[in-house]
Amino acid sequence: MDLIVELRNVTKRYGEHVALEDFSLGIERGEFLTLLGPSGSGKTTALRLIAGFEQPQSGQILLEGRDAISLAPYQRNVNTVFQHYALFPHLNVFRNVAFGLEERRLPQRDIRRKVRAALELVDLPGKEERLPRQLSGGEMQRVALARALVLEPAVLLLDEPLGAMDEKLRQQMQLELRRLRQRLGITFIFVTHDQGEALVMSDRVAVIHRGRLEQVGPGAEVYEAPRTRFVAEFTGVESFLDVSFVGREHGEWQFKTTASEILWSAARGESEPPTAASISVRPERLQISKAIPPSPPRNLLRGVIVETFYEGGTRRSIVEFGNGTRLIVREASLTDSTFRSDRAPGANVYVFWEPEWTLVYPRHDA
Repeated sequence: MDLIVELRNVTKRYGEHVALEDFSLGIERGEFLTLLGPSGSGKTTALRLIAGFEQPQSGQILLEGRDAISLAPYQRNVNTVFQHYALFPHLNVFRNVAFGLEERRLPQRDIRRKVRAALELVDLPGKEERLPRQLSGGEMQRVALARALVLEPAVLLLDEPLGAMDEKLRQQMQLELRRLRQRLGITFIFVTHDQGEALVMSDRVAVIHRGRLEQVGPGAEVYEAPRTRFVAEFTGVESFLDVSFVGREHGEWQFKTTASEILWSAARGESEPPTAASISVRPERLQISKAIPPSPPRNLLRGVIVETFYEGGTRRSIVEFGNGTRLIVREASLTDSTFRSDRAPGANVYVFWEPEWTLVYPRHDA
C-alpha cells in the first residue's frame, strides 16, 4: 500500500471541544477519498491539519512518508480549494491562477505556459482577462481549481467546494472533478456532508462522527453494509425495530420483535449479535404487497400504511405495525391507479425483505 498521507492517533482540541480524538487514517497515492460527516464532526479539521493550517495536540501526520508536523503550509506539497473560492476580486483570471507561480518567482514564459495549460484543463480557455465578478459560480470554482492545480501538488484538498452551487451545477462539477482526478492521477481529499455526493465521486469514503472514524471503505460497502447505527442513519436508513436475539439457525440469526414476530438476518461471522438489538433495512430494499407473496420470504410483517409521499421518481410509504413500530419503504413511483388502491393511507399491506438486507446494531437503551 502506497500511502501518500497518513494520520496516526491524531488528537486536536479547541479549548474544551475535542475536534478529533485518537484519529487514524491512511490515504493512498492517486485515490479520491471523501471525508463524510455532519457539521462539527471533525472532517474540516482533518483537512486543515493535513494542509498545515492547524497543529494537533498529539499524534503524527505523514506526507509522502515524511513527518509533516514541523512543516509550514508552503513547505507541504498540497494545495487547498475552499467552498467560497477565495479569488482576488481585483485580479483577472490569468493573474488569479498565476499568483502562486509569481510568488515562486518563475520566469514569465513558464508562468504563461502553465496558466494556459491549467485553464485548458478546467475548460476555461479565452477567459484570462475576465474579473471574478464577470464569471458564473461554476466558472469561479474552476478558476480556484486551476489556481490550485497549476502548482502541481501531490495532494489536492477540497473543502466543500460545491456547497454554494445549485443542484444542476453541483452535479456537473461532481463529474468534472472525478474526470479531472482520473486524468491527472493526483490524490484528491474531498470534504462534504452530502452522502450522495460522496458516493458519486469517491474511490473510498471515510465517515467521521464526533471526531472519530466510524467507517472507511468503498462507497458501495459503506452504503450497503454500514458498520454502526450512525453510519446507517447518516447514509439514509430511516427506521429501526427493537428486537431481542433468539438464536442461530441454518446460518441465520433469529430475532423476536416486541410483538413476538420472528425476523431473520444473515449471520455475520461466528460471533453473536447483541441480545438487545435494533434492526433495520434500507428503505429501497423493502417491498410491499397487498397479499402474502406466493413464496413467502423469511421476513414478513403485516401492517397498515399511515402516510405516503410522492418524491418524483420514488414514492415513500410509512407502514405501522400492531405494536406501534414503523418502517419506511421507498419504491419506484407507481401509476396513480395503483397508488390509490394499494398505497393509500389506511391500506392493509405486507412488508417483506430477505435476511441478507437486515442491518443489526446494539440497542441504544440497552
